[in-house]
Order: sequence, then C-alpha cells, then structure tokens
Amino acid sequence: MVVAKTRKPVKKQKPSRRKKPKKKQLHPLWVAGGVVLLALAVLLPHWISRGLFSTGAAVPEGYRQYIVDLSHHNARDIQWDSLRVVVDAEGRTCRDIAGAKSIVPLAAVVLKATEGESFTDKQFAPWWDAAGEAGLKRGAYHFFRSSKDAQLQAQHYIGMVSLTYKDLPPVLDVETVHEGCTKEQLNRKLLQWLEMVEAHYGRKPIVYTSDSFVRDWLLPAVRDEYPLWVARYNTEPPRTEGWLFWQFTDRAVVHGIPGRVDLSVVSPEALL
Repeated sequence: MVVAKTRKPVKKQKPSRRKKPKKKQLHPLWVAGGVVLLALAVLLPHWISRGLFSTGAAVPEGYRQYIVDLSHHNARDIQWDSLRVVVDAEGRTCRDIAGAKSIVPLAAVVLKATEGESFTDKQFAPWWDAAGEAGLKRGAYHFFRSSKDAQLQAQHYIGMVSLTYKDLPPVLDVETVHEGCTKEQLNRKLLQWLEMVEAHYGRKPIVYTSDSFVRDWLLPAVRDEYPLWVARYNTEPPRTEGWLFWQFTDRAVVHGIPGRVDLSVVSPEALL
C-alpha cells in the first residue's frame, strides 16, 4: 500500500515593500536663480530699448560736434530723425531730455560698408538710405584686412558705396595686422587702397585707427598725408597731433539709438 505524501502548503510571497527612490530635489536657491536668469534674458532687451541704462560715458569739454559710427552689431530700432547727443548736469551722455544740460544734433553718422575683399555689412544699404532721408550727413567706412589684396578691397568698397558732395570722404578703418606682416608691407597696402579710392571719388580718404596704432604702425606717407580719425577712450585728447575726429568712447548713449554706441568729437578747427 502506497502512502501519499502530504504537501506542505505554499507560502504566498508578500509583495516587496522596498521604497521607490526619491527624485532629487533642486535646491530652492538654484530654482530661484534660474527664474531670475530667465527673466533677465526676456526683459533685458526690452529694458535696453526703453532706455533703462540711460547714462553713458563722460563727454570731453570744449567740443560742439559729435559723430556716431554704427555697424550691424548695433541695435536696429533707430529713430533717424531724432538723433541727438544729450548731456546731463554731470557731463555724461544721457537719454533724459528733460534733465539735459545741453542737446546737440549729430554732425554726422558713419556706417560700416565693407570689409576685406567681399564682406558687406547687411545694415549698410537700409541705414544709408534712412540716414539720407533724415537729412543727416553720412560717411561709409571699410574695415581693412592686411592679409587680403588691397586693390580688390578698394574695388569692393567702390562697388558698394556711392558718395555725394554732401557726404563725408571715404573712411579706411585699420586696426589689425596679420601675423608676419611688416610695417612696410602694411603701409604699402594701405597706400594702394587710399590712392585708388581717392582717384575714384576725387577726395582724400580719412584713416581711422587707435592712438597707439598711429605711433606703432603708420609711416609718414600715411600718417602725415591723410586726415586721421583717432580712437582713444579717455577724457584726454589723443597724443597724435592734428587729428580730425577723436573717438573718445564706445559706451555712449545717444538719444534715438538703443544700447551703447561709439561716439566721437570733431576737432575745433574743423566744421562739418
């Protein structure tokens, strides 16, 4: 006789009681910081356009004519018929006309036209027309690349810029030198551009550069024969003698232009 084996009852497994891993919580300060950064990213352009940063660089004393130069790096929303240099009681450029010590219309606007052998500033054509329609005296500059062919650079500028007798002479902006270029090579190329452009327009071009660049790089054939527009960010005039324009800051505010801009004064001996 076979005796059946009794089976032990199977114990039911209890469901696992392990806790699910908690999600990492961001620190409240991180959350708050992110919210602030996001708000600034959204609001900052609006604040700038509305003139929140309404005070700019100190203005050198004794000058009555101002020039602003612009390129595609500047803000687009320009009120061309309202451009004024407004100076407050502390001698700084400002936007608040109501509290102004002096209000002076711009003497001229200089726009970046070309660079190297082929680059054209995308804002040049529309801004050139807008400045002309507003009755402003205009100027156009070429950013010189020492590594490029000087004659091709001159041809590029001539092909893009039409000047009338009311406009400023052509402007050559030279600020950089490519590695391996000597002072003699640079000046030979500059003279090629200057002479070719002068022959086309019948007007002697203006050379823009920094105070130190004049001393370190320009030879007398350029330095002494062409009008100079000298950049020196200071309330003291450039050390270079005989300058025509002096760019004294890149942190000015001008009524009618959002953001901060380059601003220059005209030599007291020159009237535009």
